[in-house]
Amino acid sequence: MRLMFISDIHGIKTNLPKIKERFEKLNCDKLVVLGDLYYIGPRNKMIEGYDIKYVQEFLSSFKDKLICVRGNCDSEVDIMVSDFPIVNELSLISTIKEDLYLTHGHIYNESNWSKTNSTLIYGHLHIPFINKIETNLYINPGSISLPKEGNPPSYLYYDENKFIIYDINDNILMEKEI
Repeated sequence: MRLMFISDIHGIKTNLPKIKERFEKLNCDKLVVLGDLYYIGPRNKMIEGYDIKYVQEFLSSFKDKLICVRGNCDSEVDIMVSDFPIVNELSLISTIKEDLYLTHGHIYNESNWSKTNSTLIYGHLHIPFINKIETNLYINPGSISLPKEGNPPSYLYYDENKFIIYDINDNILMEKEI
């Protein structure tokens, strides 16, 4: 199983064509979006590329291969106007090797996770990382649209042998063999 993870689009279309291109080139089975689909939020300035309709159409084009988790900026109206499901708080993908827990990160994260021997993948922070803490692996793909702390826009790729975080120019930022 090959999965691509993106997070924190916030209605910005700028890097989505590149994501589609990479999704196809990597022959991914699913696109996992870890929340904050449309709304740019009150702390962010309106920036070039903000286009909610484009983002909705982009995500709809993946609807048979899409898994979406609700983020803290995703409203009931966002869910209502999307023609694909957006699950609340926590989802799970079981692979041959492990269970991948998916969330946005504003509720479940490194500081608030009670499972052991698990992998939790979440966004919300807009900062890419792969952290092993005790028996758990915590992964954040960063933000595809509004990265923080000087990081580039980034996404996560998973192929049952490894996790790789790429920047938008396909440079490897970090990876973890399984």
